[in-house]
Amino acid sequence: MDIQSLFSLEGRVALVTGGSRGIGKMFVEGLLAAGCSKVYISARKVDQMQETIDEFGADKVIGIPADLSQMDGVQTLADAMAQAEDKLDILINNAGAAWGQDYLEFNEAGWDRTMDLNVKGPFFLTQKLHNLLVAGGNSGHPAKVINVSSIDGQRINPWETYAYQASKAGVIQLTRRMAARLIRDNIIVTSIAPGAFASEMNKAAKHAPEASAAHIPSKRIGSPEDMAAAAIYLCSRAGDYVIGETLTVDGGVVNASIPDLFGDPAGGG
Repeated sequence: MDIQSLFSLEGRVALVTGGSRGIGKMFVEGLLAAGCSKVYISARKVDQMQETIDEFGADKVIGIPADLSQMDGVQTLADAMAQAEDKLDILINNAGAAWGQDYLEFNEAGWDRTMDLNVKGPFFLTQKLHNLLVAGGNSGHPAKVINVSSIDGQRINPWETYAYQASKAGVIQLTRRMAARLIRDNIIVTSIAPGAFASEMNKAAKHAPEASAAHIPSKRIGSPEDMAAAAIYLCSRAGDYVIGETLTVDGGVVNASIPDLFGDPAGGG
């Protein structure tokens, strides 16, 4: 058994949506370290995307601006990928949004944007990239799709983020259904459910990591290595027999603790 090749992503081409910062950027760093030849990233903010490209190198990271909460943005990204590549080995649907508002004031615009970006976007982007993924799956290994959900789709958090929690629970079930269909095309679909990682989505972990860590059984927030390792496992040969599963990466919050619903800042995503 060759452990090096078991976890290698040598020569593979990947796309990470929302790849310019936070958890998306952690995925990018891990994919490159594992051997991906090119990682495409999408984001709405071109300046943030360019910073990530500059950090890792334009020969390895290619940016495509896109707003994936809109169907024309999904189509634009899919068209750009089809023009640039004849196959896609890895797709990580990471772009997401959250919206917090009092129950009696929660508005439709926040609901729709969250659902469109978190649930509708991953489904239709994967659909529109189907031919590229099929081509990737014919290159000696299955193509991989990872939908990024959240522990907030597995438990109740203390904030009034109704659409976010519903959307992330939806992503987990959507992953199962997509996996059942796409495996026949040699495309493996899984999900990663992050816990507390420093990001714009999880400002508590970013700005008060010690307070967040106090509510996590492992007593720390997640590191870039934790998130990169989960993606490398699922995307490599090591994860080829894991289909439709959600890998929870949260230091034990969901499965090894009793959450304090009124004081727990260790949200996911």
